[in-house]
Amino acid sequence: MKTWRHKKILEIIKEQDISTQEGLAEALRKAGFSVTQATISRDIKELGLVKVPGNSGGSRYAAAGETVNPRNSDRLKRFFRDSVVSIDNSENLIIIKTLPGEAQGVASAIDNSGWPEIIGTVAGDDTILVVIKPKKITHAVKKKLISLSGR
Repeated sequence: MKTWRHKKILEIIKEQDISTQEGLAEALRKAGFSVTQATISRDIKELGLVKVPGNSGGSRYAAAGETVNPRNSDRLKRFFRDSVVSIDNSENLIIIKTLPGEAQGVASAIDNSGWPEIIGTVAGDDTILVVIKPKKITHAVKKKLISLSGR
């Protein structure tokens, strides 16, 4: 049953912009699955789902590694404005603080942004570590990220 439910979750989040656990639970119930919020929470964790920019301007669940279209600067800006709390740096590292649960989606958008100066990101629940190369342009990248957040 769990395997089928996981397959259905992946199908649902591909076809619909699901932004909350409640929305996912409702979609699963409509598909004939009996689920609780705790089950949905475990499934999201087990599947490694992340939040990414949604088509309607908010965020949505997606499978880790799903290609989104973050090159659309308006969409990336909206995601930054909705999720990012603060941006700071040290040496060649930039630390981005987000609202709880939003870090992985923001990190995914950054990773897929195509910025050659960003080597990669590591995201937790509300914190993102962005690695910059070369070190001397870290401040310029930080300014670029701050401008995305509207600050």
